[in-house]
This record gives sequence, structure tokens and C-alpha cells, in this order.
Amino acid sequence: MRRALGGAILLALITFSSFTAYAVLPDEMLPDRNLESRARALSRSLRCMVCQNQSIDDSEAPLARDLRVLVRERLKQGDSDTQVLDYLTTRYGEFVLLKPPLAWHTALLWFSPLGLLIIGAIGLGIAIHRRRGAVEAPDPHLTPAEEARLARVLRPSDSPGSEKMLS
Repeated sequence: MRRALGGAILLALITFSSFTAYAVLPDEMLPDRNLESRARALSRSLRCMVCQNQSIDDSEAPLARDLRVLVRERLKQGDSDTQVLDYLTTRYGEFVLLKPPLAWHTALLWFSPLGLLIIGAIGLGIAIHRRRGAVEAPDPHLTPAEEARLARVLRPSDSPGSEKMLS
């Protein structure tokens, strides 16, 4: 019984995890499939100004709906994808783009993850190098007490049947 229930739950999770929920309502969709696919692609690249880390395609905020409608209106008017993005960027700034362009003023945004990764790798290398250096190699030379003990052990025994005890 438990096995069947576990299998059903796993199947449900797999089934429902493959569906992506979009906030686009049927009344927003364009009848022209090409325009609608362009609108969806643009909507996935635009940030919801309310949710901030969601695209307007995924957001249910009223402002995101307004932006989706605006994108579709601009496409119906004959604007290219670039013209739509330029219009929205002019109106809302580069923050509206989920993937900002690579420019001098966005270089820190683009390259800081790589810089942090390099700094972390260097720090890890230094830590490993210090740890290896901290472990001292044992002194290969014997102390005088150890040499005397070794000489006693290796000396031939005086009586043939006796065993020497190590002290």
C-alpha cells in the first residue's frame, strides 16, 4: 500500500513539475501565431516591475498584464522586436530587461560572478598550500636514546633461547 502511494505521489510530482504556469490570459493572446510567439519571447525577456525577479510572462501583477498588452499592441502596429524593446527601455529604463546588455556601465554586473569565482579559487589554493606546509615532516634522524635502544635490540643475544624485552 505504501509503495503504491509513494509511486502515485512520485508520478504526480513528475507530471505537474513539467507544466510551466504562465500568467498570460486567453484574452491577451493574439490570433496570429507568429506574432503571439514573438510576444511570448519578448515577455519572457522583460522584468515585472512589481515582482522584479519574474518575467512579465510569469507575473500576475496588473502592471505585468499592462506591459504584456503593450508589447502585443506594438507588435500589431508592425514594430520589430528591437523596436519594442527600445520603446520599453526608453520608457522604463534598462531595469525592465531581465538580461541587461553588456556595456561599460553593466560590466560589474556581468563579470562580478567570474571575479568572485576566481577570488574563491585563489583563496582555496592558498588555504590548501598553507595546510600542506603546516604538516611538518618527521625528523629522519634518531635521537641518542633511540640509537642506544636500536643498538640493544640489534645486538646478538647472549643466551640462545632468551628473548629480549623492549623497554
